[in-house]
Amino acid sequence: MNIEEAEKLGIEQATKESLTTIKVKSDLNAILATVAKPIISKTGILNVPYLCKDNIVTLGTKTTAASKILENFESPYEATVVRRLREAGAVLIGKTNLDEFAMGSSTENSAYGVTKNPVDETRVPGGSSGGSAAAVASGMVPFALGSDTGGSIRQPASFCGVVGLMPTYGRVSRYGLIAMASSLDRIGPITTCVKDAARVLQIIAGYDEHDSTTVDIEVPDYVSVLDGDIKGLKIGVPKEYFGEGVNETIVQVVRLGIEMLEKQGAVVREISLPNSKYALATYYIIQPSEVSANLARYDGIRYGISAKDANNLWEVYDKSRAQGFGVEVKRRIMLGTYTLSAGFRDAYYDKAQRVRTLIKQDFDKAFEQVDVIISPTTPTVAFKIGERVQDPLSMYRADLLTAPASLAGLPAISVPGGEVEGLPVGLQIMGRQFDEKTILRVAYAYEQVR
Repeated sequence: MNIEEAEKLGIEQATKESLTTIKVKSDLNAILATVAKPIISKTGILNVPYLCKDNIVTLGTKTTAASKILENFESPYEATVVRRLREAGAVLIGKTNLDEFAMGSSTENSAYGVTKNPVDETRVPGGSSGGSAAAVASGMVPFALGSDTGGSIRQPASFCGVVGLMPTYGRVSRYGLIAMASSLDRIGPITTCVKDAARVLQIIAGYDEHDSTTVDIEVPDYVSVLDGDIKGLKIGVPKEYFGEGVNETIVQVVRLGIEMLEKQGAVVREISLPNSKYALATYYIIQPSEVSANLARYDGIRYGISAKDANNLWEVYDKSRAQGFGVEVKRRIMLGTYTLSAGFRDAYYDKAQRVRTLIKQDFDKAFEQVDVIISPTTPTVAFKIGERVQDPLSMYRADLLTAPASLAGLPAISVPGGEVEGLPVGLQIMGRQFDEKTILRVAYAYEQVR
């Protein structure tokens, strides 16, 4: 069910029953009737139920970030994206599982259990927004919110066979998103179709006085550009994204998708993004460094778990963090603390930031020649649950093709591109900064012909 169908059903139910409130039941029709008597919807989202990743704060329910350290935390305020959706008439019905503090590529790192891929329950749904992707793919809701730092919306969307959109850094407010890596984190929608991604982005995008990183520019009408016409549009195909480390069958599926777009009138040309090969290493220096700084606030004093068996202040810090954080979170805190320590910051963190600039410059140069860039979303299909838990480097490689756009601050969308041995394959479309309109236009055109 997409948003349009859900809204129609919601209006019919609310009109029929004229309810202001009812107890939430498992039946979708009952859920859709939980709002007041309907008004005319200008957003196409009235009475539509959705789910929210549990690192985005909400009122009246817990926000845990899938961590024991925030097991009973209830936020005193709500995220800007949640408020905007509420004001547009959407109905938040719950929170979704994730890798703890959004650190992971499989949703196996949660303190509250593993999420399964609804396409094949023996496999992971991807991460860290695996709960949101699995919920949409299984038909629980028409859309869900996720967050993307190095691929955490696009990768699970690819693994579960749904649409996942990461907006430009600064397009959507991060106010109310529990910080992990502040120069990389973004909020975006996971949906069943491209038009729904455009609808949700239309609501949540825009300047927010609570977030100084949001940019005060006009938000386009994203839905109006979805006409399927891409004649003359230039598509760049980066040779570095179709080579070593990427499953050959996935490469074939994505190249077939590019051929479909070419038949629709797009102009395809090969390009080079030479510094993208350093993106994964760069990402896993910058991200843990920012993790180390952001997670210092969880000290057992202000909120969250506080050790009861501590004898002094230092033991409170030590034991609270030891008890509250999981293995992967501790690993990244230690990596980040090391790279920021005296004598190593210049060699690691500062150098990584310079490489990040080179990656961004590669994209800038490429976008002088093309309008969008297309690649596979992930180097593999969804892997088995437990397959990579003991091999963090293998897990990190899941971000091989998504990390470059994250580092460059670009918008990118993953759309279902086909299947390999019955498992979904994602096709990734990247665009210029604040040009979500063009990647949505291409994604919609591809969706219509695939």
